[in-house]
Amino acid sequence: MSFALLALICAVAMLGPILSLNDAVHVPVVIGELAVGMGLGSTGLRVIDATNPTLSFMAQIGFALVMFVVGSHVPIREHAMVRGLRKGILRAVAVGVISVPLGLLIGSLLGTGHGALYAVLIASSSASIVMPALGGTAVTSPAGLEMLAQLAVADASCIVVLPLVLDPAHALRAAIGAVAVIAVAAVFYGVWWWMNRSGYRKRLHRLSEDRGLAMELRLTLTMLFTLAAIAATMHVSVMLAGFAIGLAMAAVGEPRRISNQAFALTEGFFAPIFFVWLGSSLDLRTLASHPQAILLGICLGAAAVLAHGLMVLSRQPWPIAVSTSAQLGVPVGAAALGTTMGVLRDGEPTAMLLGALITITVVTVTSKKVVGLMGAPQASAATAD
Repeated sequence: MSFALLALICAVAMLGPILSLNDAVHVPVVIGELAVGMGLGSTGLRVIDATNPTLSFMAQIGFALVMFVVGSHVPIREHAMVRGLRKGILRAVAVGVISVPLGLLIGSLLGTGHGALYAVLIASSSASIVMPALGGTAVTSPAGLEMLAQLAVADASCIVVLPLVLDPAHALRAAIGAVAVIAVAAVFYGVWWWMNRSGYRKRLHRLSEDRGLAMELRLTLTMLFTLAAIAATMHVSVMLAGFAIGLAMAAVGEPRRISNQAFALTEGFFAPIFFVWLGSSLDLRTLASHPQAILLGICLGAAAVLAHGLMVLSRQPWPIAVSTSAQLGVPVGAAALGTTMGVLRDGEPTAMLLGALITITVVTVTSKKVVGLMGAPQASAATAD
């Protein structure tokens, strides 16, 4: 890892925002960043080495921050969100139930014996893909709030269940880790609530603003990375850590100053690094020598879209239903953990990521319709106080 490579990543990552400016075809910024990563990584020119430990660590920071921003923008304090929680949970559970026979069927037909793992992948959703694809749209409609609840439940549940089906021998450790992350996030919520209630946060805010100390951001990052450290130690994805502390901040009422600072830090630097790194780690060349892996990837992607799309039967608008099939963190985690433990077959990790790319493509195609169902665009950070 060098400054030259870092400059290259930041420069080419600007292709994502440039592509998103096209009004005719609404390409989410994240898609452009992933495409750049694939072009410069294992699939393309191989200029970027995704296995570089420094780059991988920075990418994990970006992943945690992306999920923090996503969690912090969940309008959990709104009554409409509470009303949407019930439908969101029911839909997430329904998708999970539908995913079980689909996963087992795929595992049986292809003879991999990993049907339970495929069921988790099919049931998963990715707020880190869906939310950025909305392009800063404020989620205010009932359908949108129900979608947020569904994404949150699917995200958290599949992150917790993944190590249980992938590595049953260490299932207890993973479960304890997830509980520990959530418990510490609850403690941090209590700290922020006390600071708000006592007036200490306002005094800290004034001091920080007067002297340019960014103390609130420093405290928030300390909490985030503490949770990430617990998650990494207990072999739980930092995705859960970021999302949990983001929800805690949203529940207590995240100050706009922190929101703007965290958004700038994430979208301006760490998120592009994460998505470019992720794209560079995808080696689609290996699929050429494993035709069955191509079939597996197509089946996983199609099954995910089908399972989530069936929620139209619950009167969920079809663009939202199919967009909730977008997956990222769970397939990435499954591929990484499965490869490390040696429990996956040749081509299987790439097949999982191919399935994820199919679902991401669906979100790209439907994102414009989804935005129209969400609500009004947010004010820019520059105009917020």
